[in-house]
This record gives sequence, C-alpha cells and structure tokens, in this order.
Amino acid sequence: MCGLAGLWLPNPCLHGEALNALAGAMGATLHHRGPDDAGTWCDAQAGIGLAHQRLSILDLSPLGHQPMASNDGRYQLVYNGEIYNFAQLRAALSALGHRFRGHSDTEVLLAAISEWGLEATLAQCNGMFALALWDTREQTLQLARDRVGKKPLYYGWAGDTLVFGSELKALWRHPDFDNDVAPDALTLLLRLGYIPAPYCIHRDTFKLMPGRVLRLQAADIAAGAAAHRPEQAQRPFWDARQAMQEALAAPFTGDAAAAEERLDALLRDAVGLRMVADVPVGVFLSGGTDSSIVTALMQAQSARPVRSFSIGFSGSHHDEAPLAREVAAHLGCEHTELYVDGRDALAVVPELPRMFDEPFADASQVPTALVAKLARTGVTVALSGDGGDELFFGYSRYVRALRNWQMLRAVPAPLRALLARRAGGEGSRTGGLAVLFNEAGARGIGDVYRNRISRWRRPAAAVRGAHEPETFYSLAQPLHGAGTPADAMMLADFTTYLPDDLLCKVDRTSMAVGLEARAPLLDWRVAEFAWSLPLAFKYREGHSKYLLKQVLRRYVPDHMVDRPKRGFGAPVGDWLRGDLRAWAQALLDPARLAAEGVFVPESIQAPWQAFLGGQRKWHTHLWTVLMFQAWQEGWRQARADVAGQGGAGQGGALHPA
Repeated sequence: MCGLAGLWLPNPCLHGEALNALAGAMGATLHHRGPDDAGTWCDAQAGIGLAHQRLSILDLSPLGHQPMASNDGRYQLVYNGEIYNFAQLRAALSALGHRFRGHSDTEVLLAAISEWGLEATLAQCNGMFALALWDTREQTLQLARDRVGKKPLYYGWAGDTLVFGSELKALWRHPDFDNDVAPDALTLLLRLGYIPAPYCIHRDTFKLMPGRVLRLQAADIAAGAAAHRPEQAQRPFWDARQAMQEALAAPFTGDAAAAEERLDALLRDAVGLRMVADVPVGVFLSGGTDSSIVTALMQAQSARPVRSFSIGFSGSHHDEAPLAREVAAHLGCEHTELYVDGRDALAVVPELPRMFDEPFADASQVPTALVAKLARTGVTVALSGDGGDELFFGYSRYVRALRNWQMLRAVPAPLRALLARRAGGEGSRTGGLAVLFNEAGARGIGDVYRNRISRWRRPAAAVRGAHEPETFYSLAQPLHGAGTPADAMMLADFTTYLPDDLLCKVDRTSMAVGLEARAPLLDWRVAEFAWSLPLAFKYREGHSKYLLKQVLRRYVPDHMVDRPKRGFGAPVGDWLRGDLRAWAQALLDPARLAAEGVFVPESIQAPWQAFLGGQRKWHTHLWTVLMFQAWQEGWRQARADVAGQGGAGQGGALHPA
C-alpha cells in the first residue's frame, strides 16, 4: 500500500527544482502510508508534479519504484493499491509482445494502459487502487479509483492550482490551500457520521467516487473548481447500481446447495488472490461470520499456520476475543490477541485527527486502530471480513426498516400525512412512536432506511448557513424500482456506507501504522454473484447471512457459526460520562461554539444537556460534533504549521496536532 500526491499549475510558474520540492513536500506528509521508498517526477514546462510514498508489497526491489514511466515514455503513473490478477494480465501482455524488467503490478498496470487504454484496463483489473496518470502526449491527467472505493483519492484547488492526494494532509501542504469548512458537507457528517463522496469537508475540494475516472486537461485546471460538478465530471468505468440491476435481471437459477458451492469457489479464489505478497500476510479475526470465513479459507490454502489478530475489551459486552480465540484454535492459526481497557482505548482518541484528516465519527475507529497496530507487529498485510453485511443482508436495521415500511404502506395516505406532521425532529432518535411519526411521510424504502441510519435528523438546523446536499440515501427508490426493498437498502449501503465509513476507517487506521488491509469479500465477482441471489439465500427463518454461514459450516463446527451478531463498537456513552467528559465539555462550550461560528450553539447544547441528564442514545449525536471539533483544532494547527514553514519545500511532513 502507498500514498500518492501531486499538483498541476494552470500557468506554469515554478522552475523544476521548486516544483519538485513542493511535490516532494506534499508526498512526504504521507510517509506513514509508504515508509519504504519515496519518489517524485515533474515536468516544469507543463506545470505537473507527481509524488509517491511506497509500502513495498510486491517486488521489493528498486524496480517497483514510483513514479513509474511506461516503456514508451508516454505515461507517468503514481498508484496506491494492489492488482490481484496482475499475473494473468502480465501473461496476456507478454503474449502481445510486452517485456517486463521486474515483477511489480505497477509495471503490469502501465503496460496494460499502453496496450488497451485506462478505462479498458481498469475494467479488467481485480483489485483495490487509486491512481494518477499523466499522459505526456495528450497533456492530460486522469485520476481513477477502484470499483468499491477501497483506496481514497482527494482533489481540489489551492488557489488556482489543482492539488490531489491519498489524504487531505497532502493537499494541506500546498501553501495556497486555505479552503475553509464547507457547511453543507458538515451536515452530512452530522447525519451519517462521515462525509460521503464526492463531498469533502473543505470548499472547492472533492473525493473521487468509487469506480470513477476523472479526466482533466489544462483548460479544466484554468477554469478552476467552479467549472466542475464532480458527480458529473467523474465518469464511471463500473457502476454498482447498474451492475446490481444486471444481476437482478439474470438471477441465479440453481438451488441453495448449488449457490453454496459457487460461493465457496468464488471466495476461495478471492482469498487466494489476496494472499499473494512478498511480505508476511495475516488476518483480522473477530470470531464473527465474515472474518471467520476469510480466516478459514486462508488456512485451507496455506501450508503454514495463518497469523490471526484480535482485540479484547476487559469487562465489556463488546468483547469478541473468546470467539476469535476458539475459531483460531480450531483452524490451527497462530493467534495473537491483546486485551485493552478503557484507558488504552481513550489513549487513541487524541490521535484520531492525525489518522483521519477529514472529520470521521464512527467510534469503532478506536478498536480498529488498536487491532491494526497489533497486526503490524507481525505482518505487513492483513485480510479483513468487510463487505459481508452489505452483500448478504447482515444488519438488523434492514429487518426493522422492512417491517416499518410494510406497516406504513398499510396506513391510508391521509392518515400518514397527519402522522408526518407530528414528526419529532431530533427527538425521534430516542425511539418509540416518534420514529414512526418521522417515517410516516416516506415516499419509499429509501426514506425509511435513511431515517434508520441517520444520527441527526435535521442537521442543517445545527450548522450556520448550511443546506444539506443530496446523497444516495436521499433517493426514495435507490434501485429505481428494480429488485426488492431489501436489495435497495443493501445497494445504498454498498455505495455509501461501505466505502465512506467502513473502508475509510480500515484504510486510515491501517495506513497510520504502515499496514495494508485487503477485503476478499469485496471482490467484484463475489458482489455481482451476491446480487444475483434471492433474499431467501441471505435471510432465512429470522437469520441473516444464510449462504455465507452455510459455507462457513464446511470449515468450523455449527456452534461457531450460530452466534448472535456483535458489533465491533466502542462504549462512547460511558467515555463521555467518564474520562472524556472534561474534554467534551471544553469542545462543546457554548462560548467557544459561538466564537467559532460553525455551529448553532443552542442546537448542540440541547442534546449535550439531555445526555448529561441521563437520556439514552444522544452520544451518537454528540460524537459527530466532537469529532469535528477535534478535527478543526488539528486543521487550524496544520495551516499554522505550513505558514510557519514558509510555503513550498521548506519543511518535512505535516502532522496536525
């Protein structure tokens, strides 16, 4: 895994040494993503600079160094990720006459682009990636991101210069990047706990969406951010909704036994591909269905005990370590577990603004950071079980949303309209009839589900001058009428929650310690097969992930399969009432909020006082605000650091406090 960064000036004005220094300074902020090697490439006449930080996984020799040029010199590439089927692509390219110096997937990717073009190449790639490709012949820059969005890529304008990178830290390092908070994007953080692509916490700054390519010419750079609507400018080479619609139109026709056989074969191949590395490989093991099946399939294909890692929480109902230990012992893994208490977890909180340089409020970021740090002591690559819930109907909220939608459809429209007028705003977060009142005006399953996953229900009321943008969750019918309501909810999570929350969390916490995380359940072949299956193969007799569990039974005893789902969470409410109370009180102080001018202080104080008074569930509202406040402190310090370093090329890596 690696980090990439770059810039493109609309009117080239830096000589080569200065441009190289600035690109290098931007790249150096990502040293944690790639501590093994660093490189830059610049063309001062074109005003383009590329930088790369390398975590060596395949071909540890200098032949894998980036930025890398194509053999004909046309392309320069910086790339973050892994192409798992690079060996097959290399064989096909060799048959066409291509010759290779090393055995890195980067060299294969460049040869494929030279042979077939970027989008045709990406359509053949099975992997996770974000990349920037400079075409010296056409003087164009293309940014691309993998199908699911496993690897991040930000871009925006620093003054009139295009800047881009794997994390916002790289963009911050440009002396002209002074883009303030985007209030509209902040409302999405309050509602969801994260900011989904293409939005970003900064003005004039965007995330590349999963499965998209952004092609830019010099005229685009000169026009600046105002000329671009990112959701329109980003062109899909793979679209999840279209892929699901096509899978639904050609459903799997076999019985459950045939589906189980097919899924086992697909998962075995997906796991096997992700075990290929020139460094030690392990697995995150929680003891749940998803991580257990990945671990089982790894061990079935390994001649040595697989290294597995889990975190245990002392005295907490969140403790899954005994389950993981039991699975590891049965499979014969070399298991490592670390028990932590509240003090260990709380020690991570001050580090969160450094790991997540965009505000992020999924509190499971804390245990995820702990298990990533643990795994890095033994391996450089770790496989995870991400994706099983979104593909195989794994969340209990799906069942509740379907129940509520069926109830609402039975209520006459005039009565539903009357009930909707009694919607309780933020108060509906506490449950009861207020939830049904809030959902009464739903136009479709998308509206009901949006209410189920929302933290703040009226976030724009809490942010000064804000209007909440639309997202995939704003759609009443996410599948445009195709499939079932269950399919629609899983698609909404696959396109939004999965890349912008779960995969973001794993990427930042693993990369913070130089660990590469791979998710075999999110192989695109597995996803498209899952979408072709009827709901009865996923949810049966009140139990979710039916087919996944049937596959798991091939490798472990039934009692290790038939367990209630446990979330990989953190006791945020206990923290805010205990050790973090003073920290939270300071960040939520009404005078401070008024002086900063971002939030409406009264809107923040209401849930804070309700929480302190003992009302349940308000901690999820408050954590979103606190994560923004902590991030804002880091961002302000980062700006001050860049100013103190005197601009381009004057210092090393930038690490906000």
